[in-house]
Amino acid sequence: MFLNIKKRMASVAARKEEERKRESHKQTLLKEKKRLTICNIARQWEIQQNRIALVASLNQDKDNEPCQINGSAAYVFPEESRSLDTILSSAVQGLSVLESHLVEVEGDTLCLYGAGALECLDRNWSVQTAGIIVTVSFMFIEFDEIVQVLTKLKIKFPNSVHLKFKETNLVTLQQFNALAQMHRIEQLTVDPQGNPVVNFTLWKYYVLFRLNHFNLQKINGVKVTENDIVMAERLFGILAYVASSELPHYRMLSLFGESRRKQFHYLLEGKGKKSGIGSEESSDNRRNGGESTTRATLSYTTKDFHMEKLEEIKERKTFCQTYVENLVKEAADINMKNESLQKLWPQMFIELVRDAVIEIRNKNSYMKLCLQRITDQKQ
Repeated sequence: MFLNIKKRMASVAARKEEERKRESHKQTLLKEKKRLTICNIARQWEIQQNRIALVASLNQDKDNEPCQINGSAAYVFPEESRSLDTILSSAVQGLSVLESHLVEVEGDTLCLYGAGALECLDRNWSVQTAGIIVTVSFMFIEFDEIVQVLTKLKIKFPNSVHLKFKETNLVTLQQFNALAQMHRIEQLTVDPQGNPVVNFTLWKYYVLFRLNHFNLQKINGVKVTENDIVMAERLFGILAYVASSELPHYRMLSLFGESRRKQFHYLLEGKGKKSGIGSEESSDNRRNGGESTTRATLSYTTKDFHMEKLEEIKERKTFCQTYVENLVKEAADINMKNESLQKLWPQMFIELVRDAVIEIRNKNSYMKLCLQRITDQKQ
């Protein structure tokens, strides 16, 4: 009996050890798959960036001089011998067929790798999972694509307060304007890798100025001080004033709430002092959420949206031009007919009077003719 118990215990221990090894092997495979997937996403990202760099380089340089891409070795691409597609095809050879994006939740952090990962915001996340997400990390995704889902992000993950960007093509200060549509940001991390904007000495001060209503606590892990905020206002305060002063009134009104619109109308009519509106309040009106209206004029438009707007403007211009041309043509025709009428009218008037006189010259005949006309109409 003792031997049976011992064998049973040994069997259970062996089974647990086997399960542990199987689980360990499974975790190892998952980690390796994750590593390979991220490597694949990174390679696709690099190829995409190289394509952009190559197109720009080939458009600018037509003399077949060597060009350097992303710090890699120099290459010569004669247009007559090698096409861009040939170069890119050779670059993707040997890549494994892996996922082109990755979505991962690590503790309170949501990690998004690759543009396809943004589709996860359309999923039905559980309230518990969505509620614990504090940090959202974007990697290998164009910033312009991220901008389009920021509204979904703040709805899906209401407790997210920390945004991290790595390899997202943040290249201009203007792009930070798009982050103003978030409901709350306490920390912002912009990795120098793939984000040239951090090479600007004053980029942090611009972020503090434009996102002042968020009361940012840390930027790239460094605590924000009161002196930083004061310096940001000194450096960029005039920028918001200039932008708002150049904006048409109808655009300004679209940034105000209903009460602020009335105050703005008073200001335009020079009645600000009479209505009791303080100079400080009137010069720095705030929208819902505490965002300064003058700062709100500093917005960001993605390239695709900008191109759509240009196309829409072009279509409207074409329509207006055609419409005006038709109006001018119609007016010219009417004028021509009017001129012709003015020339013919004297003779026509004489003939009308002559015909009327001839017709009524014989009173009896004219009366019979009128009666006949009336009879014909009744029939």
